[in-house]
Amino acid sequence: MATPLLETKLHVPRRRRDLVPRTRLRERLNRGATSKLTLVSAPAGFGKTTLLAEWLGAADADVRLAAWLSLDHSDNHPPFFWSYVIAALQTVAPGVGASAISLLQSAQPPAIESVLASVLNELNAIAQDLVLVLGDYHVIDAHDIHTGMVFLLDHLPPQMHLVIGSRADPALPLARLRARGELVEIRAADLRFTPDEAAAYLNEVMGLHLEFRDVAALEGRTEGWIAALQLAGLSIQGREDIAGFIAGFAGDDRYIVDYLVEEVLQRQTEVIRRFLLQTSILDRLSGPLCDAVTGQNGGKATLEALDRAKLFVVPLDDRRRWYRYHHLFADVLRAHMVAEQPDVISDLHGRASDWYEQNGERSEAIRHALAAEDFPKAADLIEQAMPDLRRRRQEATLLGWLAALPNDLLSVRPC
Repeated sequence: MATPLLETKLHVPRRRRDLVPRTRLRERLNRGATSKLTLVSAPAGFGKTTLLAEWLGAADADVRLAAWLSLDHSDNHPPFFWSYVIAALQTVAPGVGASAISLLQSAQPPAIESVLASVLNELNAIAQDLVLVLGDYHVIDAHDIHTGMVFLLDHLPPQMHLVIGSRADPALPLARLRARGELVEIRAADLRFTPDEAAAYLNEVMGLHLEFRDVAALEGRTEGWIAALQLAGLSIQGREDIAGFIAGFAGDDRYIVDYLVEEVLQRQTEVIRRFLLQTSILDRLSGPLCDAVTGQNGGKATLEALDRAKLFVVPLDDRRRWYRYHHLFADVLRAHMVAEQPDVISDLHGRASDWYEQNGERSEAIRHALAAEDFPKAADLIEQAMPDLRRRRQEATLLGWLAALPNDLLSVRPC
C-alpha cells in the first residue's frame, strides 16, 4: 500500500489581497519564464513564497499552466520526491506520469533517468507553457535527487520552466546554466523592500499612517527585510512613542527578530500566547490537531483569527483547513517554549502523535512519538510501518527512525 501524498503540499499558496505589488519582480519572473530555471534564493523572511504566489496568481491560466510543490525534509527519499513532483504536474496535466508513478512505487524502481524520460516525453506533448515551482528546496540534500534534477533540467521541453525557491543555492549546475543564459536569479538584495514599498506596506497594508522619517528609519534599520518590517509594524500598533520604539532595536538580523517577536508576544492575550507557544511544536496546523495538542476547543477559529491579524500564519490550502507558522516566527516561539515550559513539551508531542496515529498519518505519529521520547510507542509504530517501507525501498527513512531509538530497546525488539 503506497503512502498517501499530502494534497496541501500541491496547493499554490493563496494570493493575499493586502499585498504590496512587486511589479518589478513579477516582470523579472515573466522574462525568466523563457529560460530553463528561475532561482529565488534568500534567507527566511524575504517573501520568496509570497512573491511566487503573487506572480502565479496574476498569470493567465489559459496561457500558462502552473504546478506547485512545497517540499519538506521527508522528501529526501528519491521515489517519494519524484512521486510528489509528478503529482504536482498532474494537478495541471492530468494523466501525466501515471506509468512513472507505478514504476516509482514498485519493489525495485528502475533508474530515475528512465522514469523521468517517460515523463518528459509526455510533457513534451503539452501545447501550453507549463511552470513547475518547487518551494523550500533547501531541505533537499539527497545526492540522487540532485542528479535526477540535473537530468530533468538538461532535457526540459521548450515550453516547460522550472522555478526553485530556496534559502540556499541548490546543488545544481548553476554556473553552466548562467553561462548559457538559461538561468534567472532573484536574490535577497532584489527581494528587500524599497523605501516606497516599505511605506506602502506599513501605511497601506498595516494601516499605521507613519510619517516619512519613521518609515525611512524602519526601512533603514531592517534594510528592507520583510519579516522584520512586519514584526515591527505589529509592535508599533497602538503605540504613542513610535520614534522611541524604532530607536530601541538594533543589531544583526537574528537579534531584531528575537526582539520583535518578544514585543508581539507581549501584546497578545494570555490565551493566544499560550496557543501560539503550545502549537509551535507542529509543522502543520489544523483546528482539530491544535485542539488535541492544547486540550482546548476553538482551534479552527483561533487559526482564522491569527490569519486575519497577520500573525505569521500561512494558509496551506484554499479551504483554510491547514496552516503553518512562518518559519522565523515558529523558531522563536519554540525557543520561548523551551525556556518557559520545558516540562510540557514531551506531553504536547505525545498528544500530536496520538492525533496523527488516529488520523492515519503514521510518519508524523512516529516523528512526534520520538520527539516525546515515548520510545516504546515509537517502536510499535515503526514495526507497523516496516513492511510498507521495505516494500517501497525506503530504508533510509527506516534507518533514521531506528537510529533515534535507544540501544536497550532495540536489543529486545524484533525490528
